[in-house]
Amino acid sequence: MFQTFDDIADPTLGAGRLARLRTRLAADGLDGFLVPRSDEHQGEYVARSSERLAWLTGFTGSAGMAVVLPEVAAIFVDGRYTLQVRDQVDIAAFEPRHLIEEPPPQWLARHLKPGMRIGYDGMLHTVAGVRRFKAACEAAGATLVAVEANPLDAVWTDRPAPPQGAVILQPIELAGETAAAKLEKIEALVAEAGADSAVLTLPDSVAWLFNIRGADIEHNPVPLSFAVVRRGARPQLFIDGRKLSNAVRAALEDVAEIGEPDAFMPALDEAGRGGARVLLDPDWVAEAIRVRLATVGAKIVEGRDPVLLPKAVKNAAEIVGTRTAHLRDGVAVARYLAWLDRTTAAGDLDEIGAVEALERFRAEGGLLRDISFPSISGAGPNGAIVHYRVSRATNRALRRGELFLIDSGAQYQDGTTDITRTVPVGEPTAEMRDRYTRVLAGHVAVATARFPVGTTGAQLDPLARLPLWQAGLDFDHGTGHGVGVYLSVHEGPQRIAKAGSATPLEPGMIVSDEPGYYKTGAYGIRIENLLLVTPAEVPAGGERPMLAFETLTLAPYDRRLIEPSLLSPAALQWIDAYHARVRDALSPFLAGDDLAWLVAATEPFGG
Repeated sequence: MFQTFDDIADPTLGAGRLARLRTRLAADGLDGFLVPRSDEHQGEYVARSSERLAWLTGFTGSAGMAVVLPEVAAIFVDGRYTLQVRDQVDIAAFEPRHLIEEPPPQWLARHLKPGMRIGYDGMLHTVAGVRRFKAACEAAGATLVAVEANPLDAVWTDRPAPPQGAVILQPIELAGETAAAKLEKIEALVAEAGADSAVLTLPDSVAWLFNIRGADIEHNPVPLSFAVVRRGARPQLFIDGRKLSNAVRAALEDVAEIGEPDAFMPALDEAGRGGARVLLDPDWVAEAIRVRLATVGAKIVEGRDPVLLPKAVKNAAEIVGTRTAHLRDGVAVARYLAWLDRTTAAGDLDEIGAVEALERFRAEGGLLRDISFPSISGAGPNGAIVHYRVSRATNRALRRGELFLIDSGAQYQDGTTDITRTVPVGEPTAEMRDRYTRVLAGHVAVATARFPVGTTGAQLDPLARLPLWQAGLDFDHGTGHGVGVYLSVHEGPQRIAKAGSATPLEPGMIVSDEPGYYKTGAYGIRIENLLLVTPAEVPAGGERPMLAFETLTLAPYDRRLIEPSLLSPAALQWIDAYHARVRDALSPFLAGDDLAWLVAATEPFGG
């Protein structure tokens, strides 16, 4: 099993740990401290040795921050985690706050007093993030102080050791381009930005650029490392040498200078010396890196990580691999859904059993490297917790008359998958059918969209919400995120959301399409496929080049939850065509009861 079900959150520990941190802060001459969920690399996911926010508060979500002051402390989470945070955190010790509606700098500004000193670890906060906190402190007459040693680390006495996952090479037939060719392109982008070098800290950026994969972060096949791309000189890669076999080291030394992580900061001194221009992304690079460069006289060029867009736009080999991975995954998911129907009818299944079975079906394909994130297996009211993670303490039976939501994904070396399906256990209510169909209508509206070149995800987001808005409903998460190829299941810069990225969608990008509806204490509904952005034919008389989506995911929607009268004829026609495609693609790999289930599950509504 790639997923465990241990009870990793214990709210009873939060108050004691908070008290120990406050004692340490006082000894260090600090009145407060910022605790983000981040590490030195600023990626979304972190190794266990960097789970400082989880250790302090108990909160295990993928985005959040705590702000600790002498008399009050708060934990900030976004809409995905508003229910989860109250289950995992001692809210008497940490006040839950909404990360978007009340950003931490805004909250901090209201609680500061003149003369207060608020500490932060400069390697754990981005350049842009520190600016926001600094402005809040200055407005209140307080001071934001960069610490040399993180005071939380001093009281975290049983902190795990840093990871040392082995590094492998991503084969050229899957990568589609050599590391040398990628480096040449990125070097050109550095020059285009008017810089002499660029600093890369995001683990998936470095992994993609050098065609390597690792095992430092659970479910994310990336090695923790830093890189400096230099114009007219060999790039530098800073990585723990114990992770490299002789063959991997030799391949990397063909294209780069290899150094240990502790050589990274001294290398910045060389990169910035003499007023050299160094490109860094203020949204992803740590403030301590900027400070180090500025100290030696570097001229900072702020701009987007030059790897983000090339990585997001998949090449032909990556697209072929992704399609192959989704076909393989579709077979496993279809077998699972067929099994689920048979098993729930017998009434003997719980959330953990459902997760274990799905991983087993994927593993039987023989090529599963990992899951792409801990499966969200939510029965009944647990399905209303957007990023619910089942544990032995919360494990719940799948009961008749309820809905079951399963959001899962797989890591294959040729592609990363992410799919959500919601199924009824027994007979669904009319309300469940109504809500599911509205979610499906929004999902189909995105999947069938035709849009001009230059369109952003924020412009498409209302398509997913309109059927819910018409009933006075909505959901508090984005509609879609980017997805990598045997990399992170969450990838930028593209996304579909109300406050989406300003990056236009381009052919070759992969995004999820996952609207939902959540009724607290009752059930959750989410439907998710992955989509590939493709060129679209311009209609007769059209004047602008157009784009569209190809649906990569291959799995039926649940016909028992669909109310056809709520869908347009065009939407029903598309669902029938999609189901026919799913049936044709998966049938050769299924037999017996599984094949019979697929045929019934993809029966057309049109008769």
